Amino acid sequence: MRNGVGMMETSGFAKYSIKGRGAKAFLDRMLACRIPLAGKMTLAPMLKEDGKLIGDFTLATFSDVEFLLIGSGIAENYHMRWFEQHLPADGSVTFEAVNLGLTGLAIAGPKARDLLAKLTHLDLSTEAFPFMAIRKMTVGLAPAIVGRVSYTGDLGYEIWMKPEYQRHIFDKLMEAGREFGLRMFGLRALNSLRLEKGYGSWAREYRPLYGPFEAELGRVIALKKEADFIGKAAAAREKIEGGTLRLRTFIVDAREADVMGDEPIWHKGEVKGWVTSGGYAHAPGLSVAIGYVPKEIADQPDGWQVELLGDMLDARLQVEPLFDANGGIMRG
Repeated sequence: MRNGVGMMETSGFAKYSIKGRGAKAFLDRMLACRIPLAGKMTLAPMLKEDGKLIGDFTLATFSDVEFLLIGSGIAENYHMRWFEQHLPADGSVTFEAVNLGLTGLAIAGPKARDLLAKLTHLDLSTEAFPFMAIRKMTVGLAPAIVGRVSYTGDLGYEIWMKPEYQRHIFDKLMEAGREFGLRMFGLRALNSLRLEKGYGSWAREYRPLYGPFEAELGRVIALKKEADFIGKAAAAREKIEGGTLRLRTFIVDAREADVMGDEPIWHKGEVKGWVTSGGYAHAPGLSVAIGYVPKEIADQPDGWQVELLGDMLDARLQVEPLFDANGGIMRG
């Protein structure tokens, strides 16, 4: 993955189609981000009235009346109830959970662009198809939606298609990928890769216990946008007051096992926080833990330990992502 290119099946993610003359205003009210321009995508946190995180999506804009929202598959029913409760009564918005009406594949790694270029006539250069762009295009002569984004933190693309085209596109990618050493990867590999980037995950780092500024999502909370999105006032207070927690990444001196979640985080002899996600980052060969600690000590470089199976393991605060710290590879 970090040296070549890998492919993952992504049909299990939740996909929502939002259309209609009121679609843009509806999403502007429901989501805390700015609505992207046509042909663009953005991270899209969703808050409840008290300003806590109720959802974590990727929002894509095709036009002012057509949008695609990608989110957690396990939270689809939960999120659909929330969206349906807030739909306007005038029929100006149609909101549909697409389910397996839209299937997906993701490719990622430094050779991902070279692979995709063999299956389309479109210009895939950074200038023509930049990071967080999305296009309706053909892949191996089959219609698809392609987004320039990857949860691995590497150069990558998400490819969405109707189910009748998935096997065809899969076969074309596998065939074209032979010269690049294309290999399949799954959710455990994806977890290792996102830990290297410090990326959070729904139901782990992002859940209704935490505010967006505590979860380090403040950069995409659009407090200055005109729309009075749900949770806006509470989020504005959190920005000023700072909340109580901060999400941080640690390198753990693990022995025979890695943390996976809910282990205590100690600081100078006292339990101060908890692990939300963890595992082994294969590329750098390090054991990683992500978790919440009090904001007052969140940037202390020393004195950290993580308790695992009764052992106290020394840990070090990891300020920058282990992979592509400045995002140059991902955006290049």
